[in-house]
Amino acid sequence: MEGIDLKPLLFGAFGGLGLFIFGMQLMAEGLQKAAGDKLRRILEILTTNRFMAVITGIIVTVLVQSSSTTTVMIVGFVNAGLMTLTQAVGTIFGANIGTTITAQLVSFKGFTELALPAIAVGVVLSFFTKKRFYKYLGQAILGFGVLFLGMNTMSASLRVLRTAPGFMAFIANFGQIPILGVIAGALFTMAVQSSSAATGVVVAMTLEGVLTLDSALALILGSNIGTCVTAMLASIGTNLTARRAAVSHVVFNVIGVVIFFIILKPFTDLVVLITPTMKTEAELVARQVANAHTLFNITNTVIFFPFINQFVNLIKKLVPGEELIIERGVKFIDRRMLKTPSIALGAAEKEVVRMAEISNKMITDAINILFENRVDIRKDVAQREEVIDELEKEIATYLAELSNKGLTGKDSERLTMLLHAVNDIERIGDHSENIADLCIAKIENEVPFSDKAREEIREMYEAVLKMTNKAITALKENNLELARQVVEEDDIVDELEKKLRNKHIERLNLGLCHPTAGVVFLDIISNFERIGDHAVNLAQVVLGEM
Repeated sequence: MEGIDLKPLLFGAFGGLGLFIFGMQLMAEGLQKAAGDKLRRILEILTTNRFMAVITGIIVTVLVQSSSTTTVMIVGFVNAGLMTLTQAVGTIFGANIGTTITAQLVSFKGFTELALPAIAVGVVLSFFTKKRFYKYLGQAILGFGVLFLGMNTMSASLRVLRTAPGFMAFIANFGQIPILGVIAGALFTMAVQSSSAATGVVVAMTLEGVLTLDSALALILGSNIGTCVTAMLASIGTNLTARRAAVSHVVFNVIGVVIFFIILKPFTDLVVLITPTMKTEAELVARQVANAHTLFNITNTVIFFPFINQFVNLIKKLVPGEELIIERGVKFIDRRMLKTPSIALGAAEKEVVRMAEISNKMITDAINILFENRVDIRKDVAQREEVIDELEKEIATYLAELSNKGLTGKDSERLTMLLHAVNDIERIGDHSENIADLCIAKIENEVPFSDKAREEIREMYEAVLKMTNKAITALKENNLELARQVVEEDDIVDELEKKLRNKHIERLNLGLCHPTAGVVFLDIISNFERIGDHAVNLAQVVLGEM
């Protein structure tokens, strides 16, 4: 670019972009802190209905000022089992609409004049007020000001490009060969990890007359593809449904871009038609770009929304596999039942049994890491452990409230027994997680196990699983005979643990077993023995001996 001093251009452009991104992050953090944990609760609660999922996606993205941030949160919620794939897809649709608000704001040239006043107000609220809410609000306003200061800096530095014929000719190619603009927009958005920042740069260039509408629209379409990379990165190492959520973001945006790329000429004409006249040509183009960004995402959502179930099925075919699905939260207990204590207690018993069944599946999952040599099963163990921890808190809180509802003496004793049972079930989950970690360590450190050691571990596992199965059935059916069998089998498991321990120590002394393998082996059978003890405690709950 002959005749142009590149140093102030590059410093101004990248410095302004840095201020823009920093301001956007500052504003988002302030708004999120002001809202407290409500954003997460909104995502968890309001996304059960697909229409509300779209609206929620819009609202949350407006608050966090980034569809990428919202999508990453969604991937996290799906990975934690808090959202289904259908809920996630609807919220992603809304997030794409919400992210266009930034482009709408920065396209109004008058807003840039508010940069310094907003910074002044933000600093006053952030540093000279005592209430947290006003401090966080001040941070958001400060971020708003820094964002527009960055916009001003970018615009001022890019102005010189209008006098560079070579650059203008290069940019003109984006209008004449739109696919180049789409690729450039996608790559730039991938680099800055924010479609809002990318569209901000495009709007800044249009405000200075550097970009034509045709060139800008190609870049905007590309930015909608580039923004998907953040969600894809966030999905690495997550479960199948979370990966599907990330892929749905990519497919949704790519198909939308392809559709609009095919009808680019009529789409451009429509954008020109719906945008009112502005003072200058540059301001008009900036408004047209912002409107095009919004229209693209709204129309794309309207097209896909009626076919959301079919879209979800397509994603499942693109990312095949069977996913572990555990229903989160309580299923049987309801605080409205507390008015009828006997019914409430019965519901609590069902919830405790459900919790016990989940913990019992953890035992099998944990040892299958060893038997099947599959470290990926560890995530299933972790997911079940999270559910058990949640249920322990919910059930304990529920039973504490129920204890104040004037229970009969017998029901009061039963409630106390259930509290003991909840604690024992949670401990079974903990020991199962210990076994899973030991099996992972064995595989990752390539610790050798003899065939005899594997046989003995299986023997211990089957004996303990037999106990837990009987204990849970006894708890479920109030079966006293099964409960007595569990108590009797405790001595058998204890003796088995001692026998296996002695035999393994004998192998160690004879040099037939690796020392590290010995430690892992002994820890595994010890955890199984402790699980057996907790199974006995559950049986004693049934027998009323706790």
